[in-house]
Amino acid sequence: MVEARKTVTVLFADVAGSTSLGESLDPEVVRRVMERFFDEARSAIERHGGTVEKFAGDAVMAVFGMPTVHEDDAMRAVRAASEMRERLASLNVELEGERGVVLALRTGVNTGEVVAGDHTGRDFYATGDAVNVAARLEQSAAPDEILLGEATYRLVRDSVHAEAVEPLTVKGKSSAVPAYRLEFVEEGAVLARPFDSPFVGRSQELARLRGAFERVVAERTPLLVTVLGSAGIGKSRLTAELVSSLDERVMVLEGRCLSYGEGITFWPLQEIVRSVSERPADLPDPEQVHSTEEIFWAYRKLFERLAAERPLVLVLEDIHWAEPTLLEFLEHVIEWTRDVPLLLLCLARPDLLDERPGWPGERVDLEPLAEVEVESLLSGLTEDLAADECARISEAAEGNPLFVEQMVALALGENGRDAEVPPTIHALLAARIDRLDADERALFERAAVVGREFWRGALLELSPLGTEVSAILQRLVRRRLITPERSSFPGEEDAFRFTHLLVQEAGYAAIPKQRRADLHERFAGWLQRSSSPYDEIVGYHLEQAYRYRAELGPLGDPERELASRGGAALARAGLAARHRGNMAGAVNLLSRALELLPADASDRGELLLALGDSLRPLGEWKEAAAVFEDALAVGEAAGERGLAWEATLQRSWVEQVMSPGMRSNEQYLREAEQAVAELEALDHERGLAQAWLAVARSRLWLGRSAAAAEAAERAAAFAHRAGDWHLERGSLNWLGVALYAGPTPASEGIRRCEEILARTDDIGLRSFMRASLSRLHTMLGHVGEARRLNELALADAEELGHKLQIAAIEHLSFADIETLEPVEAERRLRRSLALREEIGDRGVRSTVAALLARALLAQSRYDEAESYAALSASLAAPDDYDSQASIRAVRARVLARRGDFEPAESLAREAVAIADRTDDIDYRAWFRVDLAEVLSLAAKAGEARSALEEAVLLADQKEDLVLVERARTRLAELEASQR
Repeated sequence: MVEARKTVTVLFADVAGSTSLGESLDPEVVRRVMERFFDEARSAIERHGGTVEKFAGDAVMAVFGMPTVHEDDAMRAVRAASEMRERLASLNVELEGERGVVLALRTGVNTGEVVAGDHTGRDFYATGDAVNVAARLEQSAAPDEILLGEATYRLVRDSVHAEAVEPLTVKGKSSAVPAYRLEFVEEGAVLARPFDSPFVGRSQELARLRGAFERVVAERTPLLVTVLGSAGIGKSRLTAELVSSLDERVMVLEGRCLSYGEGITFWPLQEIVRSVSERPADLPDPEQVHSTEEIFWAYRKLFERLAAERPLVLVLEDIHWAEPTLLEFLEHVIEWTRDVPLLLLCLARPDLLDERPGWPGERVDLEPLAEVEVESLLSGLTEDLAADECARISEAAEGNPLFVEQMVALALGENGRDAEVPPTIHALLAARIDRLDADERALFERAAVVGREFWRGALLELSPLGTEVSAILQRLVRRRLITPERSSFPGEEDAFRFTHLLVQEAGYAAIPKQRRADLHERFAGWLQRSSSPYDEIVGYHLEQAYRYRAELGPLGDPERELASRGGAALARAGLAARHRGNMAGAVNLLSRALELLPADASDRGELLLALGDSLRPLGEWKEAAAVFEDALAVGEAAGERGLAWEATLQRSWVEQVMSPGMRSNEQYLREAEQAVAELEALDHERGLAQAWLAVARSRLWLGRSAAAAEAAERAAAFAHRAGDWHLERGSLNWLGVALYAGPTPASEGIRRCEEILARTDDIGLRSFMRASLSRLHTMLGHVGEARRLNELALADAEELGHKLQIAAIEHLSFADIETLEPVEAERRLRRSLALREEIGDRGVRSTVAALLARALLAQSRYDEAESYAALSASLAAPDDYDSQASIRAVRARVLARRGDFEPAESLAREAVAIADRTDDIDYRAWFRVDLAEVLSLAAKAGEARSALEEAVLLADQKEDLVLVERARTRLAELEASQR
């Protein structure tokens, strides 16, 4: 047997009190007593398909699942343990009468993964934690007690009576081991699922079965119909639906083929006969005749007699396990039975056709459920799972109803597991794979290493010379484990795909880690020689090869070289993902690359900068800060001043967002200007791009938008020369902000943003330019166009998963949030506020809180408006002109509404004064409109008129026609009130 990883069930049993037995009996007598016990134990174990690994002293160890895994190995082991206990009870009657002794048995049964290898003379050839836990369960059991491990219990719980015991503290385990005391096994128990889930899909298949039955009745002609499909696909469920729809006068008899046992050839027919309450007296009992010919005749005559009285449906499940003689009997019935309405309905897996390619009768093939049908099944099973959890289950189950049900049950379980593979499903798939012959299994495992899709050329590379790859692939296709697929790999025409992701995973799980490592490395080599454009895939396979070797140890130069190659490939893939704007992918790939690369890798600092810069758009600011600290340390240690400055500037940006007020914006600006001077001396183009971008940001936050626009353009130019598109994109984003925030007229801002938009197909830049255009169009009164652009910008940002950009679009896309319905403005701002709180953004959150206060004020919700103004005040830095002015304006308007005019006017004039220190002429105009409202309420009409006239002049310079119109309307209202 070639070494493999298998999920097996291990049984340990030990005779309790054997030491005292040796004290009271002669050694030869003790030996004979123990031999009688061991004979009984071996008989029970082997009857249920187990393999005795060893008898040692007074203990026995057996494994179920070696050399071949069965889907019901756990059930077999539990039955064997129960039978051993029963046999010992019978043996004790004899021993007590003969010797005056009674034996007691302690038993532990556990399921888990082991490594099974060639037997080399040692006691064990199955090793792993599952073996150790089984032994510990046995040692913890009381006399005559059977303890089941958790995995075993989960596999058999629907067929046994067992109760949980206190978790066991056992040697070698850091945490307590859950255990269950077996009371008894249900008689005739099988691993079948109840039909408590909704019946979805399968309407055509059900109609075919109904049609077959109606033909049988109308023509009084026997018919064999086989429902064929993989495990869990719904054969029994479909049959149950048919049976429930039949008239009460129809007789339905059911039997099930067993997967193992003695004398099981006619077991399903015996089940059927035992269920018939009144058998014809003139027919012989099939169980009392002996020759096969007589047995065939007796059963057939019984079924003919029953069908003559009323239509008969015989349902035989799992006939893929049937003995050849039983299959011959079924063919015999259809060939010899005449003039009776008999439907012989057989349920089987595709394995049946491997053994009987010419199987007669009609076939109903069950395919996986469609996606919409899986959604219907999920909604019928539970309403307690989140949409993303349902989506994961749907994706993993791939249309198999049993898989859906089992994963739902697992997700709803006490431990709150995600949509992992339940042990029942793993057992089904592992057993199916274990039935492959050696050549098929070896090729299947190589394919599993390649991935869900794989190619004939790759398997030729991974297989020994002379392997009949094409022939074996065709056999695997016939077994419905793989299917031909259109190739996605350049130059490889013959592609295949596993029929189910879980089939691939089960095959992969069976491969020993050393062999996995070798295959991963060899496949990566094939990819590279094939000029693969997929650095991510190459890196993944090298990474897996390294990790398995590192786990098995020890590490040497070959392993370290493997890690470096894998890290380099993942780094290339990560940088490419960042260039495309796929920041989630970049973070994943760059993080893994840095884990593989040596600490002294020459590009480590560069990769850290790229990682930190990719974390930020995803809202991972704290993580980004830590990465920039690491990059700074690398740069300083290596004496790379350019790298150190880039890390410093990036770290400062994080500080400005997460800890406003830690330093003033003037201090950040001076730092950025110092960086410009030093980096110019170093002629460090990318560093200069970062430095000028830092200058642009600081100038913007100080309200110097025109100067910020110039700095952003210089940053974009340096980034372009450095070949860093991601940095160039970021610089252009900030240019867009400066164009709508500063003195640039709206029409000119639109022209420049549209120029940028016209020459890019980058989704991230497109999103931000559309958001900037949206705000500029709002100023010109193009509200419909502004909304359209905003929704497009938001859709792009959500596709990228950039939380920061989503939050920015929600609050920056409209110049005057009150041009929207105030309720809609509130909705957008609350979402932006929540996102910024989630990512730890304090700096801009203060501005959003102030804007939300304005939206609430527009709805006359004064108390709430005040509370959000207070929130803004608690977050805002002292030199955050935007927030500081807005806080005062909101408070002023609330106080004026309440008639407290003196402090209201003071606050409103402070807001204007703060805004006037900036070149943001649109904001300056807005705060004058706010001042005019306060003055008007205070009956200072002349001063209110002056404030509104100033607002008109400022808004007109910006071409904010909406604000111009609003200010003029209020002027008219003011004049009318004075007449």
